[in-house]
Amino acid sequence: MRSLTKWGLGLLWPLVSHLAVAQTQKLTLDEVVQLAREQSIAGKQAATLQKTNYWKYRSFLADFKPQLSLDGSLPSFTRSFVQVTQPDGTIAFQPVSNNNSVLNLSLSQNIPLTGGSIFIQQQLQRFDNFLNSSTLYNGIPFAIGLTQPLFRFNQMKWDRRTEPLRYAESNQQYIEALEQVALDATGLYFDLLVSQVNLQIAETNRANNDTLFKIAEHKLELGKISQNDLLQLQLSVLNAKKDLASARQTAEVASLKLRSYLNSKNEGSGQPQRFELVVPTQLTDFSVDINQALAEAFANRSASIAFRRQVLEADRDLDKARKENGLNATLNAAFGLSNRGNRPGDVYVRPQDREFVEIQFTLPIMTWGRAQARTETARANQQLTVQTVEQSKRTFEQQIYTQVTLLEMLRQQVKLTAEADQIAQSRYQIAQDRFKLSNLSVTDLGIATQDKDRARRDAILALRDYWQAFYALRLLTLYDFETNQKIK
Repeated sequence: MRSLTKWGLGLLWPLVSHLAVAQTQKLTLDEVVQLAREQSIAGKQAATLQKTNYWKYRSFLADFKPQLSLDGSLPSFTRSFVQVTQPDGTIAFQPVSNNNSVLNLSLSQNIPLTGGSIFIQQQLQRFDNFLNSSTLYNGIPFAIGLTQPLFRFNQMKWDRRTEPLRYAESNQQYIEALEQVALDATGLYFDLLVSQVNLQIAETNRANNDTLFKIAEHKLELGKISQNDLLQLQLSVLNAKKDLASARQTAEVASLKLRSYLNSKNEGSGQPQRFELVVPTQLTDFSVDINQALAEAFANRSASIAFRRQVLEADRDLDKARKENGLNATLNAAFGLSNRGNRPGDVYVRPQDREFVEIQFTLPIMTWGRAQARTETARANQQLTVQTVEQSKRTFEQQIYTQVTLLEMLRQQVKLTAEADQIAQSRYQIAQDRFKLSNLSVTDLGIATQDKDRARRDAILALRDYWQAFYALRLLTLYDFETNQKIK
């Protein structure tokens, strides 16, 4: 770690005495960022969304594992009159009173390579006729079957390529969300820090102007200062009081915003918690190679994964448009054993063969160009996606390049404004001493005061810009260049 030249800012900015009744907590920038990640609503929302995406992916993986299920209807009782057609064509309404219960146990497995599924089945059926007090059993001791789409779009094959990318994308989005929280918290941190600096400047100026005005009154009596200069100092006192009131209100608003974002709770007395912020003058001396930044961004960012996913999905849609506009067929086949009897055990005694084969198909003959239109639309969308992704990549590269060069420039700005602030503070002290000795005009003293305040604010604003650029680069690359490791 390399420390900048001591400013005269000090490390801490105390709150003014009128706020002393509230509980005060000293916080550094790193502590505020960590608190935001852990307890802010935005951080919790990111964690909840990531948990949702995790279970969605777990559900997707489960679809490709064997599924064991038991289904049926037990009981299935009917008592009614049913329509029965007689041999002569007339209709008779016959009474029925029965129970027709079925239990079916099946084990199924999807086949991603072909888009079909295979199953193993066992079934038992019981029929009770309560009108003649008879019972019959029917069953399938064993059956194996296949459902296989032919010449059709294979959704499972494409899902196995796109869903892992979608899950990886969601993981990186979670990290990005936390880095965005850090960037937002940094902005709010410096909003409050700048307002606290302005508050301290206003308090100091009010006190100094009061003192200088009293000295000027004594000088007027001695004839060492004009009435006009005294009135100018009196106006400075009034302006300093107005600036102090405005600075207090601004600091209150900034403190409320930061406290709300951090989801900070009031402790004990019920008074709102006050933050005493530390000026982050410690900067790590590290360099950022633009090529490394680009490589890490394309390796880590969710946008990079999204580029690949979007192209895959466009290819998938084109494949779907091609295959669903032509011959569609499905093969359904099953082989097994079946039997019937008066007792459940009879079903398993010398069962008979059971076979089933079926091909269902649909062949469009006259579509008036609909199939071609759908295919060409999908092809055009695919080309548009490829072009859009390519443009997004170039824009992404430009963002990385701009952010890397901006960070280095802002680091130099921090050094220069820190030196300028130190010089301005020393110059103001000299000007104040010279005024007390009647060796400086009120106008020159006012100029020194303005330069002092401007240099102090510029130094803090330069720090704000640097740290925001620092966290923005982390967000864009998901890489920590201070420690040279990926952000996990």
